[in-house]
Amino acid sequence: MKLDQQMARRAARLAAVQALYQMEMSSATIEDVTAEFVSGKLPRETEASYTELEGDIELFKVLVENAVNRQSTVDRTIARHLKNWRLERLDAVARAILRAGVVELEQRPDIPTAVALDEYVEIAHSFFDGPEPGFINATLEACAGDLRPSQPGA
Repeated sequence: MKLDQQMARRAARLAAVQALYQMEMSSATIEDVTAEFVSGKLPRETEASYTELEGDIELFKVLVENAVNRQSTVDRTIARHLKNWRLERLDAVARAILRAGVVELEQRPDIPTAVALDEYVEIAHSFFDGPEPGFINATLEACAGDLRPSQPGA
């Protein structure tokens, strides 16, 4: 994969997480956040390394639309692996990361499991300094085992 495509996908993932968070915290719609992504407002300018390239609009749409339109199914997939936690008790950013990650694992089998997991753990590191990235990694790995049982890295 070319570096430009990799960076475009990285920007789309980060923007999708931000969009899902924004939608949960406000009355923003899929159309609102997609327009912001297309206009370059997502990801935020503070993520300079991501804003230099245009994001992968198709990946962004798959992540956001499926996370919203299939939220109950996605949330059940995540909840099965939370042990003593309830999804509602997690930080809103962590929920957005997990939802986007599960959607990518489910909807984009062309993207290797290990790549998807690594990308969402990196996003988690950009938001959290504590144990959250490890928690997100473990949860997404468990979800990958359900969603991609025959794929290496799951």
